[in-house]
Amino acid sequence: MAGRDRLDGIADGRDIRRMNLFVFGLGFTGRHFAARARARFETVRATVTDPAAADRIAAETSFAMRAFGPEADDPRIAADLADTDVLLVSAPPGEAGDPVLARYADAVAASRIRWIGYLSTIGVYGDQGGAWTDEATPATPRSARSKVRLDAEAAWLALGAATGKAVQIFRLSGIYGPGRNPIVKLREGRSQRIVKAGQVFNRIHVDDIATTLLASIDRPRPGAIYNVTDDEPAAPQTVTEHAAALTGLPLPPAIDFETADLSPMARSFYGENKRVRNRLIRDELGVALAYPTYREGLAALKDQP
Repeated sequence: MAGRDRLDGIADGRDIRRMNLFVFGLGFTGRHFAARARARFETVRATVTDPAAADRIAAETSFAMRAFGPEADDPRIAADLADTDVLLVSAPPGEAGDPVLARYADAVAASRIRWIGYLSTIGVYGDQGGAWTDEATPATPRSARSKVRLDAEAAWLALGAATGKAVQIFRLSGIYGPGRNPIVKLREGRSQRIVKAGQVFNRIHVDDIATTLLASIDRPRPGAIYNVTDDEPAAPQTVTEHAAALTGLPLPPAIDFETADLSPMARSFYGENKRVRNRLIRDELGVALAYPTYREGLAALKDQP
C-alpha cells in the first residue's frame, strides 16, 4: 500500500518521499517530539493557542506555526492537513469534546494522512488500588478530565475505523524532562515532599515518549492503544528524596497528604493509585527506554538548567 510505503520510508531512510508532520498542540511533549523528528520530515507545522507565541516559536525554530484554540483558528490549517502525512494530536479536549475533531474531522478524513497519534493519559484507568494495570485493564476514569479524554480516544479511534487511517492512542504517565522535573522544583523552592501511605505514580521522560512515537510511525497498527510509562512506579516522596540526594539541594520537610496545601487538581491525582505496565511498547514496537526509572532520568538532568 502506498501509504504504508511512505511510513516505511521513514524507518529505513529510503528517499521514497519526504513527508510532512502536523502537530496539534505544540506544548512540552509536542515540541520535544517535533525537534527529535525534524530531520525525518520535509515540513513541520504545528499549533499553539496564542498567535503571539506562534510567531515567537516560528522565529526560534524551523516550524511553520499556526494559532488554534478557543479564540484562534488559522485559515491555513485545512490546507496544511491536506498536505500532511503524519499527524500528532496533543491538544487536550474540553468540556465540549475534542476541539480538533470538532473543527477538522472532515479535513483529516479527506487528507492523505496515514498515521495519527493521539496523546492521552493513564488517568483513564482511574483508581486501581495500587494494582498492576496494562492495556487490557478496563478504563474506569474518575475525574471529569479523564472522562473527556476517554471520550476523545473513542472519537479518534472511530475516525480511524471509518477512514482506514492508522490511529494510535498513547496513554502517558507523569511527564518530565529538561526544565520540568523534581530537580527544577527543588532549585526554585517549589518542591513539596507529600507523603501518602501506599501511594505510587509512574513517570515517563519526554525523550522516551518521542522514541515511542517514532517507533509507532515506523510500525503503524490501526486501533492500537499503548501505555507509555517507565518501569518502576514509585512514591512521590521517594523521587524527591532521590533528587535532593543527587544534587545536594535541601530536602523539603515531609508533609502529610491530608494537611498538604494542594490545588484541587493536584489533590485529585493522589486519589488514583496504580502501577502501570509498559510491556506492549517493548514487545510490539521494540522500544528500549533510555530512562527506565526516575534514577536514570534524574541523573541525566542533574547538570541541566
